[in-house]
Amino acid sequence: RTGAVKMQPKAEELKFVTKNDGYVHIHPSSVNYQTRHFESPYLVYHEKIKTSRVFIRDCSMVSVYPLVLLGGGQVHMQLLKGDFVISLDDGWIRFVAASHQVAELVKELRCELDQLLQDKIKNPSMDLCMCPRGSRIIGMIVKLVTTQ
Repeated sequence: RTGAVKMQPKAEELKFVTKNDGYVHIHPSSVNYQTRHFESPYLVYHEKIKTSRVFIRDCSMVSVYPLVLLGGGQVHMQLLKGDFVISLDDGWIRFVAASHQVAELVKELRCELDQLLQDKIKNPSMDLCMCPRGSRIIGMIVKLVTTQ
């Protein structure tokens, strides 16, 4: 018996979408140019240039939960067709949470982390790992990121 095997796209065929530029491609000089599959559909990048088309360089894949916890903008959660959808950046970044409990945890954790970082800005000498609240929040983030 023979069967078809799905081929990974060639490096030059792989493209991503940005909110303001539409399709962008990984620049051939980027270390990720030859990467043909990313576990997460999200990349962060440092530099964007336009030559024959728009390219990004200095990019790294980022998983969903670190993006939600550390990305900009407000976190929103809503029920859509039976799924709990978490969104950022006015809905530009959206994903389905594993469960309602995970969605609630992520939203609450983001609020707690934002407040913890504000406290750290106000009091730079504060040791986030030594204070009970900080160590609990950091522990929960580590657990979420490593288990989901």
